[in-house]
Order: sequence, then C-alpha cells, then structure tokens
Amino acid sequence: MNKTNGNENSYKNLKKESKQNNLKHTTFGPIENLEEYVNTDWWKNLFNSNYLKTDGDVVNDPEITSHEVNLLINLLNLKENDRILDLCCGQGRHLIELSKRGFNHLYGLDQSSFLIRKAKSTALKEACAIRFKEGDARKLPYPLDYFDYVMILGNSFGYFESKQDDLKVLKEVRRVLKPYGTIFLDLTDGEYLAKNYSPRSWEWINKRFFVCRERSLSLDKDRLISREVITDVNQGVIADQFYAERLYTKEKIIELLKVATYLEPVFHGELSANSKKNQDLGMMEKRILVSSRVQKEWTPKKPRKEVKNVIVLMGDPNKTDIVKPSHVFDEDDMYTINELKSALHELDDYNFTYLDNHDTLIWDLTKKRNKIDFILNLCDEGYYNDARNELHIPALLEILKIPYTGGGPQCLAFCYDKSLVRGIAKEMNIPVGDGIYVKQEDFTYQFLPFNFPVLVKPNFGDSSFGITQNSYVENGEGLVNIINEIRQKFGYDKPILIEEFLPGADLSVGIIGNPDETYRVLTITEEDYSELPEDIPKICGYEAKWMPDSPYWNIKSIPARIDDQKKHFIIDCCVKLFKRLECRDYCRFDWRLDAQGNPKLLEVNPNPGWCWDGHLVKMAKIDGLSYSDMLKEILEAAERRIGLRTSQEELEKSDQECKIIDKKSSKDPIIST
Repeated sequence: MNKTNGNENSYKNLKKESKQNNLKHTTFGPIENLEEYVNTDWWKNLFNSNYLKTDGDVVNDPEITSHEVNLLINLLNLKENDRILDLCCGQGRHLIELSKRGFNHLYGLDQSSFLIRKAKSTALKEACAIRFKEGDARKLPYPLDYFDYVMILGNSFGYFESKQDDLKVLKEVRRVLKPYGTIFLDLTDGEYLAKNYSPRSWEWINKRFFVCRERSLSLDKDRLISREVITDVNQGVIADQFYAERLYTKEKIIELLKVATYLEPVFHGELSANSKKNQDLGMMEKRILVSSRVQKEWTPKKPRKEVKNVIVLMGDPNKTDIVKPSHVFDEDDMYTINELKSALHELDDYNFTYLDNHDTLIWDLTKKRNKIDFILNLCDEGYYNDARNELHIPALLEILKIPYTGGGPQCLAFCYDKSLVRGIAKEMNIPVGDGIYVKQEDFTYQFLPFNFPVLVKPNFGDSSFGITQNSYVENGEGLVNIINEIRQKFGYDKPILIEEFLPGADLSVGIIGNPDETYRVLTITEEDYSELPEDIPKICGYEAKWMPDSPYWNIKSIPARIDDQKKHFIIDCCVKLFKRLECRDYCRFDWRLDAQGNPKLLEVNPNPGWCWDGHLVKMAKIDGLSYSDMLKEILEAAERRIGLRTSQEELEKSDQECKIIDKKSSKDPIIST
C-alpha cells in the first residue's frame, strides 16, 4: 500500500482520537479513498471469528462444500491415495469433506492461527486424519516433489500487495508438486467483477449482527478494495476492516502461470456460490476454475543426518540459588535432574551432553561449539544461578553463534519485568487486572486507585519468588507488612507490583512450537483449590512449588472449566503475545478470571519450568504426551526454527500423528492444536 504522508497522518489521527475518547469499538466514518486504509498485510488479522460470520452463508454451508468437492473429484479425477494440499485452507472444510469420503493423504496450510485451530478441532471431532499447519504460502514447509495436487480454493489467490508475491506462491507450489503434478486455482473472475461489483451493500448476518460493505477499484484497476463495517445491535460497531484482492482475468493468470513455468493451463468453466440467503456474494459471485501441470525431473534425495549432538545447559548445582528454600540444590533437585536425563535418554535421534559448571562455561562452550548441532537451554536459574542473569545465557550463545532452544535475551528481558508485560498487553488490547508499580522509595501504594483485596509480588523474578499466602492482602496494614516481608525476608530491594486480586479460575496456557511455523496449544489447565482449607488464599505461589509440607502442595491441575468462547479468546491473546514478546519454541501464559468471569492476563513465562512435575508437563500429560514426548516437541520446534529439521522429517512426524488421530473417537478433547 502506498500512502502519502498526509494519508498516514489522517489514519493515525483517527486511531489516536478513538483512544483518547476511550472508545472500545470504533469506525473510521466516511472515507473518500478506501485504498488508503488497506494495510499491506491485511490478511494477517482479517480471518478470525468475524470472518466466519460475514462469509458464513458460503463457508459454513455443508451443501456448498459438498457440491464443490464433487466438482473437484470429477474435474481432477482425484483418487483416494493421492497426496493433496489445500493451500490457504481456512477452517479446512474441503479437506474434512474429502476425508469423510475416504481420501487418506490430506494436508492443509493457512496463515490464520484461528482458522487452523478451528480446522484441527473440527477434524478431531470428526475423527479425520488431516495434517493441518499454520504457515505462509510463499514459504511452504514441505519437501520437493511431494504432492500430486495442490489446490487454492475459494478465491484465496491474489491477497498480496505485489504480484511478485503471487508468483512466489506459484513457484513454491511448483517446487512441492511431483513431476506432472497439478495445481488447481479457484479464482474470482476479475474481468466480470471489475465491471459488476456492488459499490455498497448491507446484510443481516443473523438477528444480532449485520455488515455494511463498501467497494472500489484500486488506482491501477488491478485490485478490488473492500471495506466491511460489522455491527452488533447490542454493542455497536465491532469491526471496521479493509482488504484488497487482485482481479485476475484469464489472460493474466495464463501469463503468470507461464512465468512460473507451468504447462498450458486448462480452464474448467465457471463456478457460482449459491447462497441460501441470496445476499451479497462479493468476490465469490463468479469464479474461474483453472488447472495446470508441472513438467520437471525428480529431485535427487539428500542423505539425512541420523543423530544430532545437543548440549544441555543447566543451573550450577555447586552454587547458591536464593530461589530454592535452602538456597542450595538439594536431594529433590537432584532427583528432578535425573528424571530429565532419563526422559532425554529415551530420545534416540539425539546424543546429549550436559554442562552445569558456570565457572568454566564460556571455555567449555567455546571448545565444543563446532562439534554440536544446538543447545537445549534449560538454565532457567540464570548465569551463576542468578535469575536476573537468565538472559545472559542466550546472550552468550548469540555471541558464540551457537543455536539454542527457547527465548532470546530480548524476550527474557521483556518477560522478567512483569509491569512491562502488563503495559505491552494493554497496548495490544489484551485485558489485565488493575495494578500499580511501586519503587523502593515510593509510598504512594498507601493510596491504592482500586479496592482490596490485592496481590503483592516482586516485579522482577520467576518461580513464584516472593509470592506467598501472605501476598494476598485485604487491608492497608497487611499491605505494609507484606511489602516489608518481601524486602527483608527475601532480600528483594527492587520494584514491587500490586495488583487487584482476581477471584475466578486460575488458568495456564502452554504453547509448544512457533506460530509462524507450526505449534501446539496444550489443553488449558485450571488450578483445583478444592482441597485447600477455607481460610487460606486461593493462589498458586511459592509454597505450592517449593514446600511439600504446605497445604498448597495439594493443589491439582485439571482441564479448565471454561466455555469455548473464552478458550478461543485466551488462546488468540497468547499467540499474539508469543509473537510480540519474541517467545520461541515453548512458553506458558498465566491467566485468571475476575469476579464477572472475564479473563485477565497475569504473566508470560518464556522458557517455563521443564521439571517432570511442572505445569507444562501436566498439560502435556492431559493431551497424551509423556515427559519425553514433550521434551522432543520442544527440541523439534527449535530445529524447525533454526533450520536443522527437514521437511521430510516433519511429514514423517505428521503421518505418525495422523495414525493416532485415526484411532481417536469424536469424544476426544479438542483444545489441543
């Protein structure tokens, strides 16, 4: 999108004005030029739950899907054992229908984390073995010469601002197609739509929502610009969104396929979506169906390295660690380390060595860096067992140019500062509870801008350091006492965070993988406080993690008892934070519901606790993963990101997962993605 400075300023001013007026939902009002408001990457944020509302008359209609699948099977002569990729697959409706009809080798890729989660959830309910993955169509995570057919359906081609990006998609498809494999495109009829689009329309989605649309051609006449204002009759405008789609004519698509070195395309006629609501179909009104084959030689296969050499970095057991109750590594810590080594020993694809002497760490890493593939960084104690120096370990690895698992130094710096994370979340419209940041010399906390009870904790730190049952405070005297306790008992002289206490469900969300590639959201868990005495605060703090003789040791983690709407909202927020805070490979997010049941973010934990009885392992076990399985997924996520894991290895893993799905019933949990 090419905006003038004036247009950029007008766009920013509208945003600023809505924030100043504290408007939860906003609209840009009358606009002269729609093209000025289209973001270059509009497609990153458009395909959410609102999309399933505005386009639901087509994409949620099983009869339309069934008709389109019939057409695909007949036009392409698809066979059950053909390997098929649905690129930009959305919520996977075509693949799920194909799976129900006996097709065995189905793959779906889409950039929308929301739609991919929806696809996986539906596939699991229907016991459909489909390999869904989040990713970019310009960089496909599949090996050379892999698919018989690649389909781009539902007018999903032409979203990028540059035609060169469309060409990249076609070249990537060519790469992953087998020799004489086929690409199939379902495109809007650009010539027809340029002459017949509706400049304005509006329709009721249902009795609660309606959408108003505006459209215009781009300045170069190559794209159709659309605006959708979605209104909730109870809340007002909930979205004012803009998007642009390239209008391909038959001649233009022939030319582009030729540049991408496909064979002469075949046109299969036209397709119209017959919506039962008979409303504005927009880009779906009249479409071109075209296919083309690839003529190329089979690519010679490269030999694969069988075993990867990995160094495991850990805390130093011979040094003081103030987070631990006795300030030293005790028998329980040694048992935990042994459980880790035992779990890693089960992984045949890796050869592990362990480094935990921090006095010689730099020298040891320098000697070994050319003999290893990457580092498994489990040193969450920090360099020299100082939690503030946790970021020093990845910083050192960056200097030595050794790849490693988990968050980088910037990520760990962000998340070590709880107040900073709260501020970032607020900027992203992710809800947090009320709170204030208190410096050592600051006594303004005696005049709280919100009501008791509150929770008081160190602003810096992890492993629930400084958070005890006394951190729950109901009055001013208790507030002074706990701040003194944190300063004196824990020796903490840094800023303190005072937050409103949220009395609802205490939730944790675990993510393994990387949203820009592929990832799993583990089952959201809830802390079960039912076995705690009535007179103690319902919090999961230091006692629950470090003191076996405490009643808090009886807290259990169970699948969260919240509705799907809350689950999807929380997961969406976690994925956004994962990206914004530059988390990598695995992360855990803590949430709590307020008195009205609204979810509020508490903390973000990159490189979360890896021990055998930790939160992440408990979530993994609910999803059927062993301790070894979970560690392997973290390693594989890092390998994908670093570039050490081949597409073939990924697909072999995906095939194994699908064999498991084949055996599952529709009663299985669906939150894991």
